[in-house]
Amino acid sequence: MKIDFKHIQSAHCENGVTTNLLQHAGVHQITEPLAFGIGAGIFYIHIPFMKVNDGPAISFRTAPGTIFRRTCKLLGIKTEHKTFRTKEKASSFLENCLEQNQPVGCQVGVYFLTYFPKEYRFHFNAHNLVVYGKEADNYLISDPVMETVTTLSSYDLERVRFAKGALAPNGHIYFPKEKKQINSEVIRKAIVKGIKHASWFMTETPVPILGTNGIKFTAKRIVKWHEKLGTKTTGIYLAQLVRMQEEIGTGGGGFRFVYAAFLEQAYQYLPNQILLETSTDFSVIGDLWRTAAVHAAGIYRGRTTEKADFKIMSEMLLEIAGKEHTAFQKLLKTKYD
Repeated sequence: MKIDFKHIQSAHCENGVTTNLLQHAGVHQITEPLAFGIGAGIFYIHIPFMKVNDGPAISFRTAPGTIFRRTCKLLGIKTEHKTFRTKEKASSFLENCLEQNQPVGCQVGVYFLTYFPKEYRFHFNAHNLVVYGKEADNYLISDPVMETVTTLSSYDLERVRFAKGALAPNGHIYFPKEKKQINSEVIRKAIVKGIKHASWFMTETPVPILGTNGIKFTAKRIVKWHEKLGTKTTGIYLAQLVRMQEEIGTGGGGFRFVYAAFLEQAYQYLPNQILLETSTDFSVIGDLWRTAAVHAAGIYRGRTTEKADFKIMSEMLLEIAGKEHTAFQKLLKTKYD
């Protein structure tokens, strides 16, 4: 039982699953940057009252499944989403989809993914992959962050689909319910709505821990962490920031580069010079995130631990927040008609 499915490698799992499933459903214009931008995947949140892996709960990505939902909704494509109380029902539903020649996206935990290198396995339950067939007791897997397709045994797939902990997937499965050809006008309108959604969220939401305000919130916390918790604990917290930025999908800097590519591709549908200018802005911002990550890693490893180094780290994030706010405001205020 093997579906004729094309595997396309991507930088980020949900972008890739969205792209692969929509391509299979007939939306051949879709690319990873377009899926990310239309789905308004660019994001920032710092939840001060929550810890993840002994560090602050910081995320550069939206909730699992959001990019897929938004992209399909704006393209006018109906979707199916299901979670399950029992492993048996989850397995039965998956088998039924495959028998109907329907590849499916699955939310899974990373820790027990046997084809991942051991150093990349940790407790993170928001990874996404595609199941496109089954041979004997092995499911055929298209994981978009991998170069080629792979397999998981029935036991291993069940284990990652029902991983425990934060964001437990509970067998979450999703896919487009229809095959559909999309014209350029639909994509154009979807691009505008995706830009407006992300730009408003990153700059206009009144919640101080979200968007560019959230980046400022983190920046100001760094100096306070050092004063109250000391060098070692602050270094661990900054290591968590780097992990969420650099190891979870494409994270902070990488997402900014993907968004820059999205704006460049959006220009093909909406020839407005602001899109190209802002694309350049986000490439610069991506570089700044990467520079900040190097500085944070230096603190964690004990190479740069003076009081001034924590202030520099704070100032780096404040600079990033300011540049992102300016860029998103430019996009928000632009008329694309």
